[in-house]
Amino acid sequence: MATSRGAAGIADRKEDIWQLQLPKEAYELDSKIFKLNRDRLIAKVKESSPGALIVLQGGKEIDHGNTDTNHLFRQDNFFLWTFGVQEPGYWGLVDVRNGKSYILIPRLPDAYRVWMGELPDPAEVAEKYLVDYVLYDDELETKIGEIDPTEVLLLSGTNSDSGLAFNTPKIKNEKNLKVNTELLYPLMEELRVVKTDLELNLMRIVNKLSSAAHRLVMKKIAADNYEYQGEALFKFFAQYVGGARAVAYTCICGSGHNCSILHYGHAAAPNAKQIKDGDMCLFDMGASLWGYASDITCSFPVNGRFTEKQRKIYNIVLESRNAAFQVIKPGVLWLDVHKTALKRLLAGLQEIGLLRAASVDEMLDKSVSAIFQPHGLGHLMGIDVHDCGGYNKFTPPRKEEPHLRSLRTCRELKAGMVLTVEPGCYFIPCLLEQAKNDEKIKHFFNFDVVDGYRGFGGVRIEDDIIVTASGMELMTDVPRTVEEIEEHMAKPL
Repeated sequence: MATSRGAAGIADRKEDIWQLQLPKEAYELDSKIFKLNRDRLIAKVKESSPGALIVLQGGKEIDHGNTDTNHLFRQDNFFLWTFGVQEPGYWGLVDVRNGKSYILIPRLPDAYRVWMGELPDPAEVAEKYLVDYVLYDDELETKIGEIDPTEVLLLSGTNSDSGLAFNTPKIKNEKNLKVNTELLYPLMEELRVVKTDLELNLMRIVNKLSSAAHRLVMKKIAADNYEYQGEALFKFFAQYVGGARAVAYTCICGSGHNCSILHYGHAAAPNAKQIKDGDMCLFDMGASLWGYASDITCSFPVNGRFTEKQRKIYNIVLESRNAAFQVIKPGVLWLDVHKTALKRLLAGLQEIGLLRAASVDEMLDKSVSAIFQPHGLGHLMGIDVHDCGGYNKFTPPRKEEPHLRSLRTCRELKAGMVLTVEPGCYFIPCLLEQAKNDEKIKHFFNFDVVDGYRGFGGVRIEDDIIVTASGMELMTDVPRTVEEIEEHMAKPL
C-alpha cells in the first residue's frame, strides 16, 4: 500500500477510499425526484390559477465564441428541477387543470445520427423522464393553442444573489392567450427552498462523495505541490468514483495568503501558487450529481501539523461553527444563527488578544466582525449551490449593516431546508487598513497583535446541513478538530 502524500494515481483505486460505495441514485437518474417536484408545483399553482398552463424553456448549448465547439452543457435550474432533463434544447409544458406534463424535443436532422448518435425516441424520453407526452419543439405553439388554458405562466424574476434577471422565454401566442409573468417565479422559488425526501437523499449522496474527495485531498496534497493539484485530485475522485462530471462551482484552492481571498480560484487567480511547507490550505470544493450541489470547505496545514497561530485561529472558527450548530432548528431566524456565530468569533479573538476587552454585543453592533468575516454564515443550497429564494416577497428584507449585508438570506428556518454553515476568519489587508483608519472601531483592535497575523491568510470551515423537525442533520463527513485533522493526515491511505 502506498504511503506517499504526493499526487494520487490510478493505482490507488485498490485502496479503501477508492472503494467508496454510493447508492445507485448516484449513477442512475431517478426521475421520481422531478416527478414529485412537478406534482408539488401543480398543487401550488392550482391554489391561485387552476386553469393555467406552465411553459418552461430548457437551456441551450453555448458555443465558444463563433467556433463549432461548446461549453460543457448545464441545464437551466428551474427546468431541471421540474423535469430532470439533462439534454439541451428541450421545452416543457405542465397542464395544471389535469396534471399532464409534456416534453418537447428538438426535431433533429438525420445527419445528427452520424456525429452525435441516435435521435431521441419520444417513447423512450417519456419513460426516462416520467412525463405523459413527448412532442417536437416545432409543435409548441399548436399544442399551447389546443390546451387553451385560462393563462400561460412564464418565468420572470430576479435572482437575489446575482441581481440578474431570468431570461423569460418568448412564445408566439397566436391565439392571444393571457400571459402571466408574475405568479410562477416566486412560487417555484418557495418550492425549491424546502426539499423533498427524495431530494435530500440525493444531496446526502453527493455530500458523501464530496466528503470522501476532500479526505483524499487532505492526505495527498503536499508541500511543493501546486494549488491546482488539489483541484485536480478532487475533480478526478468525484468523477472517477462518483460519476460526477461537473462541480457545483469553481474550485477554491487557496494556500498561504491566498486563503484570505474569499472567492479565489477564478480565471484571474486560477489556483496556480506553489504551496509552501507550513502554509495553511483553504480548499472549498463541491461535486454535483444530477444537478444537485454540495459545498464543503476544509482548512488545514499542508504539512499536517498546526502551528500555534494556526491552531488558535482554527479553533476559534470551529467554536463559531459549533455555536451555530447549537441553535439551528425550525422557527429560528437564520439572521440570529449568523449573529450567534459572529459573537463566538469576536469572543475568541478577544481571548487570544487580537481584540481588546469590550462588550461583544457592542463590537457586533459596530460591525467589528466584518473585518475578520465579511461574508454571511451560509446560504441555501440545492440545484444551485447558492440556491434561489434567499430574498423575495415572502422573506425578511436584506439588512444594510456591514456585518449583515452579505448574508444571503434572513429567513426563518423550516424543516427540509438545506444550508451551508461556513464561519471564517481572514486577515485581508484592505480590511485591516480600513479598521485602522475607522474612528468608530479602531480602538477595539490590538494592532500590534493583529499585525503579527498579516500574511496568515485565513480559515473557513464549511459544512452542509439539513434543518430537521428537532434541530439539524450534518451531511458533511470530514475531520474537523485539530486532533482529527492531524491524525487523518498522518495516516497513509
